[in-house]
Amino acid sequence: MNQANAMDKANAFPPGRDWDLLVIGGGITGAGILLEAARRGLKTLLVEQRDFAWGTSSRSSKLVHGGLRYLASGSLRLTRDAVREREALLRAAPGLVEPQGFAFADHGTDIKRRLGFLAMLRVYDMLAGRREPHWERPEAFRMLAPNIGEAHLAGGIRYTDAKTDDARLVLRVLDEARTHGAVACNYVTVQSLVRDGGKVHGAMLRDERSKAETAVRARVVINATGAWSTLLGGEGKPDRAPRLRPLRGSHLVLPAWRLPLAQAVSLLHPADSRPVFAFPWEGVTLVGTTDVDHEEGVDSEARITRHEFDYLMAALHAQFPQLDLVDADVVATFAGVRPVIDGGQHGAPSSEKRDHFVWSEPGLVSVTGGKLTTFRSIALDVLRHVSQQLPGWQLRSERGPVFARVSVPARHDVPATVLRRLAGRHGAHAKALLLAAKEGELECIPGTQTLWAELRWAARSEQVYQLDDLLLRRTRLGLQLPKGGFEQMTRIRAICQGELAWPDAHWEAQERRYLAQWRKQYGIPPAA
Repeated sequence: MNQANAMDKANAFPPGRDWDLLVIGGGITGAGILLEAARRGLKTLLVEQRDFAWGTSSRSSKLVHGGLRYLASGSLRLTRDAVREREALLRAAPGLVEPQGFAFADHGTDIKRRLGFLAMLRVYDMLAGRREPHWERPEAFRMLAPNIGEAHLAGGIRYTDAKTDDARLVLRVLDEARTHGAVACNYVTVQSLVRDGGKVHGAMLRDERSKAETAVRARVVINATGAWSTLLGGEGKPDRAPRLRPLRGSHLVLPAWRLPLAQAVSLLHPADSRPVFAFPWEGVTLVGTTDVDHEEGVDSEARITRHEFDYLMAALHAQFPQLDLVDADVVATFAGVRPVIDGGQHGAPSSEKRDHFVWSEPGLVSVTGGKLTTFRSIALDVLRHVSQQLPGWQLRSERGPVFARVSVPARHDVPATVLRRLAGRHGAHAKALLLAAKEGELECIPGTQTLWAELRWAARSEQVYQLDDLLLRRTRLGLQLPKGGFEQMTRIRAICQGELAWPDAHWEAQERRYLAQWRKQYGIPPAA
């Protein structure tokens, strides 16, 4: 069997098998449901119409945080849950979820705001079981945030949250679910839900690789498609579905040498006082985020607008004036659509709450909203609704470790920090990844923290179907390298083409498709 056929077989779900749960949607919410259901003994299948984490879950701000602004708006329960889950992820996935210090410059213009922020951070620490100093005098703050604007600098506030590679987090959760017997398939679309007597009993699925269609039976179907959840609506009681307000968050990516940061820097935008951040991530610097209504509709792939691009650049000019940053310093952009519940107040997008919402009809449970950090809490809430439709099954709601313990493989030729990173991102497969590496492939790709060997492993074992699966989600080279990695494409091809068993014509077509997609969705928008 060649590699392509092997991958098709790995992606296929077992024919003729009935399932307890069919989860539709391969983002962090669907992945979390798959894991929590499988580890509680349910036979569970997940299908994703594109690639795992293709939508919001690969285009987030990459932060695993408790949500200080949610605390400021009075959402104590959401903040407490998010802080608890952040700490659990830090313990369970070192190398994938890592602490990130934040620094907030105080230019002495609003002492009342400063005191309020410090008081809120004390509550934030209390929820996390931490206690750390938060105020720094100007001299110490300049060490935390070099290149910061000096005008009227009174000092600064610092605090700690966490960051991750959001797409790799989804893949790690899916892989953990597979160890409990779950099955997850990408590029499988739902043609229709199967109904009988007013109840959903499964779905008609289409494998986009083979074009085969299969009816799959499940005791309960779970709609976990996020911003797309209302498109897979039920016929029974559609009034239960919430009204969504899709909000777009856009980001800039700059080389670390052009915007060097040891800490994340938070600031209030000079135009509207919205919080904006810049922080070091995977060898580059991320800047974000906007928060605007996504009026193009969820069927169109999100991308940054020129107005959003200029808005974020204006924040950088205000905070780092001496760096003289220009458009050409930006190596990539990305934008994602958040499935935010419409509060009906018609206020600013940033004022909307980030709670999730679950609703049910016979045989179908739907969920939308929420945030990356709280995916496990969302999953357990969904399973509480599922338990009402599964006679004889009771939900065990205790929370153990997010992931099974993984030992870091011992290698004298690989730095300990790299081994930790591989264990976090690839779990139990880290050892096999290292063994699969060819000569020179345990080196980092210039400008990134990604090993060449990670490309080989992804092409061999991680259900890659399109080139963007490889370069935008299995690795993040499309965000980290200029022109989406075009200058490294020769070596990428040499490593991956044989693993994927793609003929020359197919590789070249994939390359053209990927580069066109990158320019449209991840490049710099043209000036007006």
